Amino acid sequence: MNKIYVVGIGPGAYEQMTIQAVKVLESCDVIVGYTVYVDLVKEHFADKEFLTTPMKQEVKRCELAFEEAKKGQIVAMICSGDAGVYGMAGLIYEVGEAYPEVEVEIIPGITAALSGASVLGAPLIHDFAVISLSDLLTPWEKIEARVRSAAEADFSICLYNPSSKKRADYLMKACDYMLEYKSPETICGIVRNIGREGEESEVLTLQQLRDTTVDMFTTVFIGNSQTKVVAGKIVTPRGYTVE
Repeated sequence: MNKIYVVGIGPGAYEQMTIQAVKVLESCDVIVGYTVYVDLVKEHFADKEFLTTPMKQEVKRCELAFEEAKKGQIVAMICSGDAGVYGMAGLIYEVGEAYPEVEVEIIPGITAALSGASVLGAPLIHDFAVISLSDLLTPWEKIEARVRSAAEADFSICLYNPSSKKRADYLMKACDYMLEYKSPETICGIVRNIGREGEESEVLTLQQLRDTTVDMFTTVFIGNSQTKVVAGKIVTPRGYTVE
């Protein structure tokens, strides 16, 4: 059988993988992925063959997976979070046009917006937008427009890839755009290393968030105009009447 499963492994902890994802990884012959993600699952699937590529070699990683599948191997391409949210699902389909003999199946996982939200409370109960601040593949002008539009529409907003060594001030810029439409006292939260060793979270205002240092392993949450703190947790009301 020539087949590739594209598997979302969630935030990283084995317990936060879906049962379906675990069963697929148990049944496959080869697991392919970014080095960091392979290291997260290796101990739980030690009998598998592992193939890795570093960051920025995503096309090569997909080609590697297809070449293994052509040999008759059952291949799992793993992604953190969900494979269809900033993951490899789309690229696999694009590269797969050159490999019509290989079947592709997507296995969903828990994306950082959801796993991070659960740590903070319930910040995404109402309409929300997910935006990546990485301009590696998306022009910054387009990212800026999306951030401004989401803020003006009063969405709760979840930011992926909020900062890096080369983009140290990108979160500050995004906060400045949002402050044009949102109150400085808007409730926000950050979660670092979701579901992994060293997980930590913080609740703060949008003004405080603007001057907060984060990294690529941090997911950022900005509330809407109704978001509040309840018993230390972030809650965005959906509109129910509570007596």
